[in-house]
Amino acid sequence: MSQRIRAIEQRVGRVVLQRTKPVRATEAGEALVRLARQLDLLERDALEALGDASPAPRVPLAVNADSLITWFMPVLLAVARERPVSFELHREDQERTAQLLADGTVMGAVTAQAEPVPGCVASPLGRMRYVAIAERGFAERWFPRGIAPRALERAPLVDFDPHDSLQSRFARRHGAEQDAPRHVISASAEYAEAVRMGLGWGMLLPGQFEDGLADGSLVQLAPDAIEVPLWWQRWNLASALLDTVTDAVTRAARSSPALV
Repeated sequence: MSQRIRAIEQRVGRVVLQRTKPVRATEAGEALVRLARQLDLLERDALEALGDASPAPRVPLAVNADSLITWFMPVLLAVARERPVSFELHREDQERTAQLLADGTVMGAVTAQAEPVPGCVASPLGRMRYVAIAERGFAERWFPRGIAPRALERAPLVDFDPHDSLQSRFARRHGAEQDAPRHVISASAEYAEAVRMGLGWGMLLPGQFEDGLADGSLVQLAPDAIEVPLWWQRWNLASALLDTVTDAVTRAARSSPALV
């Protein structure tokens, strides 16, 4: 194996592996991995066109958690009805899914990055709209005079994961200069529940808070919202399978009320 790797490095004139523990691909190595996976996809497309009854192709995709719980799951069903496939979903923050495309881990991703990853094409999907919500008792305790900067610096908030910046962006927009105490709950349903029960305030999607506003158990902290543009990025290949996935993603995004 080491000899084969050295032969590849001599051929391309670059180091392709970092000899660390664990071993990691360099930028050049990631490009070669991506190429190998793209060639595998094209080979599968060709075999399918020739009538080869090979095992169902694996379709690795990267999707942010909020898309998964609102509009993306019908994509899987639509593709599976047209083709025998097996999906491998990577749940990652929309700010980070593009990296999985860049290193060849996935062939398509829902991402907040508009600039196409090298070797990929991008198309807009719409915007996810987030509103600052808090449980009424929590709001009365921490924001008795509204969302003043000092209150935002002290009131606990809930982040979805360590990379979630929505709450911080909202707080900065309203004058906060320091970070508030934060809980991290990396599960979509439990995240919304933590806000509803008063553990902290957080940015929720339409469909997660309207019933609470109606019965008075929740309050909206401010009339403005944060909108996150989403893009679909995929390998720039003439692949029938990728075209099918892209068509399903586009239809689902256009028909979903979660995207504006």
